[in-house]
Amino acid sequence: MRSPNRSLSNPGSLLVLLAACLVLAGCGAATTLIRTRTESAAQSPVSTSEGIGFPVLATKNTTRVSGADPTADAAGVALAVFPSTVPGTHPTAVTIAPSDDWEAAIAASVLMAPPIRAPILLSGSGALPPASANALNLLAPTGSGSIDGAQLIRVGSVAAVKGLHAASIPGSDPYALAAAIDRFATAAAGKPSPDVVIASTDDPAYAMPAAGWAAESGDPVLFVSSSGIPPVTQAALIAHGRPHMYVLGPPTVIPDSVLTQLRRYGTVARVGAEDPGANSVAFAVYRDPPCAVDQPCAHVPGSFGWAMRSPGHGYTLLNGTRPLDAAASAPLSASGSYGPQLVLDTANQMPSAVLNFFLDYATPGYTEEGPTAAVYNHGWVIGDPSTIAVSVQAEMDSLLEVVPQK
Repeated sequence: MRSPNRSLSNPGSLLVLLAACLVLAGCGAATTLIRTRTESAAQSPVSTSEGIGFPVLATKNTTRVSGADPTADAAGVALAVFPSTVPGTHPTAVTIAPSDDWEAAIAASVLMAPPIRAPILLSGSGALPPASANALNLLAPTGSGSIDGAQLIRVGSVAAVKGLHAASIPGSDPYALAAAIDRFATAAAGKPSPDVVIASTDDPAYAMPAAGWAAESGDPVLFVSSSGIPPVTQAALIAHGRPHMYVLGPPTVIPDSVLTQLRRYGTVARVGAEDPGANSVAFAVYRDPPCAVDQPCAHVPGSFGWAMRSPGHGYTLLNGTRPLDAAASAPLSASGSYGPQLVLDTANQMPSAVLNFFLDYATPGYTEEGPTAAVYNHGWVIGDPSTIAVSVQAEMDSLLEVVPQK
């Protein structure tokens, strides 16, 4: 293992200076960044600084979206992916997902995939939280032709927003909402996806990695429980016409008996491991058809899975106790440097499976051509330091650093 005792910052980096100010002096770096953007770009009378987890804590290979909660993280991610300061940088639509329904929020990640490309904000059934309202004001969605010009997609029981053309996706429970989101995305795309991710409502940490994949691939996330397949999920699978189903999680989360039931509706493959960190790694390296042993492997058109077995990608760290952060950060998996979501069991330690994943597959090397000819990684850390410790971010930064190839 390479030493993690490397410099965490570039002294000339504005983001690092702001991070030091934020951590050491509590001087409101995020407020400064957002207010500056508002004054220069939109001159909006609405305060845009409150609560947004804008990316402020950076190292040379990582950026933290430092929200105190997933609502703030979602706002920060949406503005990182869609800066919305000049024409062409606004999204066509924005999804408002329920902050009290992690399953629906994760399922709504599929709306970030083409053709809609809608980032996610979070809300309860009352008024929009300040972070979501301020971000939406900046994002100013222009309207998506794939959903009849709607600027807003309201999922479940969330706040109404005046002045924007909205489409609504209703559902009586998480299973129904996920199925309704699937129908909505299918209508926008013009055909159902041949692949479906199956996740469990029983343990959210095992379902979290599905969000980023749905946002990148357009493959929907449908839910089962340890006791079986709800009727609304069955109907959704039938509508896909015998899809390929990829069950995310080990038998302790989704029993083999449920896989037997799923085979009535199409082909079934399990992707998972016994703890949340290892489960997220298993999903990150998986591909169907399988990668050849000891051969280079990558996602190719027509295959399923990230197949992340080489460096040069994006990686998002999540705390498994905050499942809404999976939905909040899903747009990062579907833009920029693209890549999987990796789950931590605790705030203060990187799981061994995630550590070994970085060591085995994510460390770039360079030859006599020098480091400027190498490929590069970028890591995203979601949540404030109480969610994922700065020491874990520093370790990730070191593991993603390009090194001489032996």
